[in-house]
Amino acid sequence: MTEHVNTVKAQRQMLRRKNLVRFRNDWILYAMLAPTLIYFVLFRVLPILNMRLAFYTFKSRTPWVFAGWKYFETIFSSPQFFKILTNTLIISLMKYVLLFPVFVVFAILLNEIRSLRFRKCIQVISYLPHFLSWVVIAGIWIDFLSVDGAVNQIMGWFGVEPVRYMTNKGTIRWVLFFSEMWRSLGWDSIIYFTAILAIDNSLYESAAIDGAGRMAIIRYIILPTLVAPMTTMFILNLGYFLSAGFDQVLNFTNDSVNSVIDILDTYIYRIGLERGQYSLATAMSLLKGLVGCVLVFLTHITSKRLTGTGVW
Repeated sequence: MTEHVNTVKAQRQMLRRKNLVRFRNDWILYAMLAPTLIYFVLFRVLPILNMRLAFYTFKSRTPWVFAGWKYFETIFSSPQFFKILTNTLIISLMKYVLLFPVFVVFAILLNEIRSLRFRKCIQVISYLPHFLSWVVIAGIWIDFLSVDGAVNQIMGWFGVEPVRYMTNKGTIRWVLFFSEMWRSLGWDSIIYFTAILAIDNSLYESAAIDGAGRMAIIRYIILPTLVAPMTTMFILNLGYFLSAGFDQVLNFTNDSVNSVIDILDTYIYRIGLERGQYSLATAMSLLKGLVGCVLVFLTHITSKRLTGTGVW
């Protein structure tokens, strides 16, 4: 027994020495990783500990008072909550479900470009909007869709009356949809394009020998390869289904259209930071996070049973 314990201790000491040597050899990589780890600890991990505020009444100078389910009851008893929830679900459905196949199609079309130089040019152009903030993007789109903007000028050539896209309740959600597509088209298609590039060339050669055309290759070789990354990304996106893009909505909203694009995150922002109702805002954030986790878990289980592929 004593020999076994000594052996285990010796193995642990050897493992610690190896890890220490590895850390000394790769300390530059760990230093590069440190800012990211600090960010996630400060803004992702530590806030979880204070989620208990959803069950307490916030006091700045005195201890918090336990309130039980008070703030959750307030949320579900508010008719405004269900209107905002409806807006969130509609916008999320447009952005995470309707927009999802567009990225896959773009990756496939990108792969079909035979000119390597032209393909790289398209990639760079499609990637650039991702690195712009929503403040800049909103400014571009607001100017582009204004009454005297480029879109209305082009439509005027065909005798169409100008449309106020940014203050029209019937068009503002589609403005969010297409601006999100413009920003994310190149960046979100990278994982699918990479998966296509990883396909063994022998499969293409075998298909060509059998007389398969491009559509047959896409259907029987490329699309089956994309099933795994598509499933993984779709499941992960469902975790953000109740988010719907706070930065985007905040920059595109105005009093004329706020009733149709006001989402949970903008509502939490108003009641939390503007009105100082921290407990109520925390309760709603906790509820949103739990729903996201449940959606990811249920979708993972369903995908595992239907396709054999999930997140893990």
